[in-house]
Amino acid sequence: MKQKDLTPTPFFAELERAKSEVQKDAAAGGLAFIDMTVSSPLRVGLPFDVTPAVDAVKQEFNLWDVNPAGTLKAREAVAEYYRSRGGNFTPGQIILTASTSEAYSILFKAFCNPGDAILTPVPGYPLLDTLAELENLECYPYFLKLKREKAGKERCGDFRFVLDTDSLLSAPANAKILLLVCPHNPTGHSVSLSEWKEVVRFCEERNLVLVVDEVFGDYRFSENVRRSWEYVSCHPERSAAKSKDPVPPKCPIVWLNGLSKICGSPQVKLGWMAVYAPEAMRESIHETLEYVADAYLSVSAPAQALAAPMLKQSAAYGARISERLRQNLAALREKFPSKYCPEIFGGWYAVIRLGGDDEELTLRLLKEKHVLVQPGFFFDFDEDGWIVISLLQEPAVFAEGLRRICSL
Repeated sequence: MKQKDLTPTPFFAELERAKSEVQKDAAAGGLAFIDMTVSSPLRVGLPFDVTPAVDAVKQEFNLWDVNPAGTLKAREAVAEYYRSRGGNFTPGQIILTASTSEAYSILFKAFCNPGDAILTPVPGYPLLDTLAELENLECYPYFLKLKREKAGKERCGDFRFVLDTDSLLSAPANAKILLLVCPHNPTGHSVSLSEWKEVVRFCEERNLVLVVDEVFGDYRFSENVRRSWEYVSCHPERSAAKSKDPVPPKCPIVWLNGLSKICGSPQVKLGWMAVYAPEAMRESIHETLEYVADAYLSVSAPAQALAAPMLKQSAAYGARISERLRQNLAALREKFPSKYCPEIFGGWYAVIRLGGDDEELTLRLLKEKHVLVQPGFFFDFDEDGWIVISLLQEPAVFAEGLRRICSL
């Protein structure tokens, strides 16, 4: 791999300079600085109290079970997490990782060769491109498009992002993995049953591995929004006759998740892969994934020990996060109709279409209003005028941030 030029672009260099000046001005008694990009619950008064969990299992911190998939106790805890939410994975289908980023790396090593392509959603989170580049892979886009659901008088929810399944058809022959982010960051799109069937059919036809990043899966804004594993029976021993689908998927599917979002605890460094594979390839796929994981054994004993007590508290913690998200989403809806802020089905981000040039818009909000947002081009929106904000911020601060955005 060629050495990468890490010099900031002129825009991001100017953004950092402006941010520094704004923070200095705020500290000196000027207009308060509002960060509408905050992505960690630890920074907005929503920490997960890890002390009880640590006290319960700290005697296990010095134990080391050399298992490439992770300790059985931790994998049982993850399987129980899914059962508590209606899933049907077994501990044998779980492989622990230090993060979802590491899970991507393992999957890329297991299923791709240098120069191969992975299919990624656009707009989308730029980390996926970075992780692919580090493995000498190419990202090839498929698209989420903005759609107006109903004609006539505009109403909240009329505008939403949908998966443009036709855009999959241009995928190159060397594509090996299709990445599906559900709920999607940053648009809040959540895959429907019809979209899911199209994606699975495409992966079957092209012999692709389907990887579903569902780190925001616990945070949905409607009971009608489904987790993608609800569309298929994932239990390896369950017969086709009892499956929710008459014919189980013929392509491997790997779901990614972890404590980073479920428990708001990225510092614990525990993620996992939940693996579904057709019977004919099940053994070889697990052997391959465990072979790569075994080369690193990166998940620490403390992180594995904390899985069970933390996941037991995840539903209660998630309810706190969800209440914050819903409160801020309601405030956002009061300020921006669906025409400017499309329907959000899950996750903890929102996109707003204000119009104008992305760079100018972002810098003006920071310099004039002391509000930091993310520009749409950072996520490869196909037109200018989009900004991305987090729904995690403290409600009073969030409301003030919206007021300033509207006053630009």
